[in-house]
Amino acid sequence: MTTSTRGAARVPAVLVLEDGRTFRGRAYGAVGETFGEAVFSTGMTGYQETLTDPSYDRQIVVATAPQIGNTGWNDEDDESGRIWVSGYVVRDPARVPSNWRAKRSLDDELERQGVVGISGIDTRALTRHLRERGSMRAGIFSGEAIAAESELLTRVLAQPHMKGASLYEEVATQEAYVVPAIGEKRFTVAAIDLGIKGMTPHRMAERGIEVHVLPATATADELYAVNPDGVFFSNGPGDPATADGPVALMTAVLERRTPLFGICFGNQILGRALGFGTYKLKYGHRGINQPVQDRTTGKVEVTAHNHGFAVDAPLDKVSDTKFGRAEVSHVCLNDDVVEGLQLLDQPAFSVQYHPEAAAGPHDAAYLFDRFVSLMEGQRA
Repeated sequence: MTTSTRGAARVPAVLVLEDGRTFRGRAYGAVGETFGEAVFSTGMTGYQETLTDPSYDRQIVVATAPQIGNTGWNDEDDESGRIWVSGYVVRDPARVPSNWRAKRSLDDELERQGVVGISGIDTRALTRHLRERGSMRAGIFSGEAIAAESELLTRVLAQPHMKGASLYEEVATQEAYVVPAIGEKRFTVAAIDLGIKGMTPHRMAERGIEVHVLPATATADELYAVNPDGVFFSNGPGDPATADGPVALMTAVLERRTPLFGICFGNQILGRALGFGTYKLKYGHRGINQPVQDRTTGKVEVTAHNHGFAVDAPLDKVSDTKFGRAEVSHVCLNDDVVEGLQLLDQPAFSVQYHPEAAAGPHDAAYLFDRFVSLMEGQRA
């Protein structure tokens, strides 16, 4: 439930975590109540891309950067058609946005889309708490939604956990659409939308790829009806253990040995299709400054992440799967989490992070070129 209230910064608000800890501040955006999994994102820029990333469905995002909203909100940087986060937590919201592309303030856009937030709290203390205790269910309450803390905690504890949540169909497109190649068309790719960001097909289009974006429920027949040179599985929200449909579809693609590329949720789907398990991370990786090593080259990339689950695959050996040999191609240097997989006997690979880098560094852009090389090799 949300209500629109101008001057929300003067309205009291409270964030309640499922372990009973509370943070009191002021309303930011819409006034009312909201629930989700409390997670933190370490990016100092790119809040607009974060808020419109479908992978953040049902999550309350805590910005670790102390000041948010300096550049306002423009109409060019959205990664989807709406804000997907359940709530937004900031320490020091900018009073006046300053950017030549800004059309309105972040506060105004949150209010316009009915997103309940809170400002003026110690986000450093909150982030440390989530690092120590793990991501957890939470609620933001402001204005008339505020009640006794015991009552608010009861309502938070009544919310579903992220583990076991099937969310990708909530955020995926319902109708197929095409993103045309920029310049000369070289390839056709069928992209399975599990929560795709707008910049991803754009990065492929820049490389002469015509991208057919298909619903998460697409069948193998519908996928191959576009006569693809390659298949892409996107990022997305929720627990990959629930994604039996996408796993079955990827299995069909692997059986036909079509060049395949997956990112984030798509990496977890590939892991499951190869017979590996998945698990929930304590507090996940979210932000645009995560160090990852590409083991195939030895190079270290600074990368953009948004994931709370990971693939359980052995780091230091080649695994035998029903589709041939597989190995971990990328690893996070902070905690040794699997950040990429590749098959050695057919053209398929994936990474756990965001090579489209919107926002973020461009160190991983080469992965789209690697996908192109796979399609070139298959064509040859």
